[in-house]
Formats: sequence, structure tokens, C-alpha cells
Amino acid sequence: MRRKPAFRVNAMPGSGLFDNQRCRKARSGMKRIFLFGNWKMNQSLHAINDFAAESAAFFSERPGLNAETEICVFPPFVLIPEAVKNFTNLGINVGAQNASDHGEGAYTGEVAPSMLKEAGCRYVIVGHSERRHIYGESSELVNKKALNCLASALIPVLCVGETLEQRDAGRTAAVISDQLQKGVKDFPAGAAYIVAYEPVWAIGTGRAASAEDAEKVCRLIKDSVRVPVLYGGSVKPSNAAELFSRPSIDGGLIGGASLKARDFFAILKNFRAAEL
Repeated sequence: MRRKPAFRVNAMPGSGLFDNQRCRKARSGMKRIFLFGNWKMNQSLHAINDFAAESAAFFSERPGLNAETEICVFPPFVLIPEAVKNFTNLGINVGAQNASDHGEGAYTGEVAPSMLKEAGCRYVIVGHSERRHIYGESSELVNKKALNCLASALIPVLCVGETLEQRDAGRTAAVISDQLQKGVKDFPAGAAYIVAYEPVWAIGTGRAASAEDAEKVCRLIKDSVRVPVLYGGSVKPSNAAELFSRPSIDGGLIGGASLKARDFFAILKNFRAAEL
């Protein structure tokens, strides 16, 4: 008997890539996926120009490769305007890696979601493992940031994931469910958001997450919230096909492999080739 989810929140909006069935298979038979690149504290103005030129060349050589794919890169704050200027005509969205839980005011060093929206962002990452574990952000704070993004018509990418100790203690399901339930608290009905599963235990530990590991947790998430679920954890061209072909994985939140356009889009190329 199939396990009942512990809680359920927010059916996905009924249009575009956020339609539940459309996230599975388009009429063309191609799986609709999200290819998201988190640049973290990397890149430069010159690198953005190079990335744009390489992207244009890559897709010029492979017409239609980016069909049924929502592409977004997340540069550092100061590079967002340049990224928007260079990427919009290429069909590449731009997002932010973080946002404040406040709207405006005396919050030195913070950036409000409304500012990111005005700068041209579509998505915002909230609750990334580096924010949780390096900067001590709680699930309650992550929730405030996500709600603030929704209020500015931005789409939060809510990150969840367990540590090595939590995994070894058999607490993966409990940790993910707790982060998820707290993260989406008070979301309005029909809110547009994405969940990204990033196993902290697979980052810098020498222990890689298998496609089976990723699918199991992404399935747990999909049993609770009907939104796209991405996998983030050492996604690269060599494992993209195995990961993205899994039924509960709707794409990837990619780190290092997203810094060079040809590496980033080779992930898409390899997955699409495996679909044929």
C-alpha cells in the first residue's frame, strides 16, 4: 500500500511549466525540465559576456535543443543587471541567490525581493545549504524570505537537504519533511514555487548521491507538495541523463558545472540525447 504523505500543500498553478502534467511530458514526448545554474560567488562582467556568446553559439549549432526547458542562471547580486541584458534574448532567465526577509528599511547589506524583481529576476534561491549551515539560517527565516519573494511576484526555489549525520541516523525523511513543512508555511493557495533537494552529505564528503538516492527523496517531496522538484548535488554531463530521466526529478540546480556555458548545456544535450 502506498504511504500517505504527512502533509500536502498547494497544488501547482495550472499553466506553463508549473502545470503538473506538463512537468512530466510535453506533447512532443520530451520531458519538460528546469536547468538552473547557481554561480555562487563566482564569475565577472567579462565572464557573463563570454557565457552569452558561448550560449548563442551552442544553440545555433543545435536548434531546438532548449525546447521544453526552463533555463535560469543565478549570478551574484552585482552581476544581475548585466546578466539580464545579455541573457534575455537567449531565452535564459536570471535569478538571485538570496533575498531579504524585509521589504525595505535600515537593513545594511540586504537586498529586497522588490529590488530583484525590478532588476529583472524571475526566481530566487532560498534556504540553500550554504545559507543554512554557514550563515545559520533557520527554516523559519527561510520561510519569511520565501513569502517576501512571493509578495513581489518572484518564484522561490526552496532548498532542502539532510546532513551526513542525519542521513546515517536514518532521519532523512524527517528532516526533509520538517524543512519542507516549515518552509512553505502560510504560502497562498496556488503559489508558484520550486523545491530543490540538495543532499548536504554528498557535498565534499566523497560520498555521491546515486540516482536512486535522489529519486527516493524527490518522490518523498512530491508526495507532499505538487510542485517541480529539482536535484542539486554534483550534477554534470556524465550523470544528467540518469538523474533527469527519473520520474520525480524535474531538472537540476547545478553548481560548478554551470559556470561554463558549454559544460552547462552539455548537461541538457546529454539528457536529450538519452531521450531519443
